[in-house]
Amino acid sequence: MTPPRRALRIAAAVELVSLVLLLTNLLTVHWRQVSSLLGPTHGCAYLVVVVLAFRWDAASTRTRLLSIVPGVGGLLVLRQPADVHSGREDRMLGG
Repeated sequence: MTPPRRALRIAAAVELVSLVLLLTNLLTVHWRQVSSLLGPTHGCAYLVVVVLAFRWDAASTRTRLLSIVPGVGGLLVLRQPADVHSGREDRMLGG
């Protein structure tokens, strides 16, 4: 796994986990402190996923558009067929 793909995997996991925690908080106790911490965390992870996907030279247009799906976009990018990821360099952010 190359470093850019690892960064995408980490950002996708943070995006999904933070969304699940935000929704759980909303449906249960709705603590504002939790929302004020997790909201920006989720937003930042979402933006990192989109930026990494759009800067990835080997990514197809479909892959880039899938990254825009809130909450699961990073996971959708990572689950693209192997021919999208292999056969070309992972030249993203100089990696």
